[in-house]
Amino acid sequence: MNSWISRTSLAAALAVAATGAFAQAQSTNRVGANTDWSVFVESNPKECWSVSSPKETVNSRDGRVVAVKRSDILLFVFNRPGSGVTGQVTFTGGYPFEDGSSVNMNISGTEFELFTKGEWAWPATPADDAKIITAMKRGSSAIMTARSDRGTQTQDTFSLLGFTASVEESEKRCK
Repeated sequence: MNSWISRTSLAAALAVAATGAFAQAQSTNRVGANTDWSVFVESNPKECWSVSSPKETVNSRDGRVVAVKRSDILLFVFNRPGSGVTGQVTFTGGYPFEDGSSVNMNISGTEFELFTKGEWAWPATPADDAKIITAMKRGSSAIMTARSDRGTQTQDTFSLLGFTASVEESEKRCK
């Protein structure tokens, strides 16, 4: 897909589909666990994903740490062969992102930008997905920094221990 708009539509559709699948898959469709990452598979439609939750979360407003309520905070890599999707990086921060904002993804010192819509964020192109996955395979952590529609800045730190094994298993299961 060449345009950001068509990528946005696809990512939003995948995010909605994956949310239901993830909720169902927590006990029945988990097919692998590799340190801090898990692999899930859905059969109808066929999709496989690697997913992790953060090891640390810091929420701040006006430079002060604050307590806020957030839903699931997850970092995914999706494969959906029926839609031609391989290795799509997706992040949900557990709240609606500020309109027009982006998420900064820092992987062991290398930074990437993810675009937002509602509670979801993803890279602009499949080429960006590939660069991020390469960096994640080499890195030790991924720090996601974003801003909520209420003005809270969030910083979520994900371990990358087990990422490579999980993403490769997910790809293999969705060929």
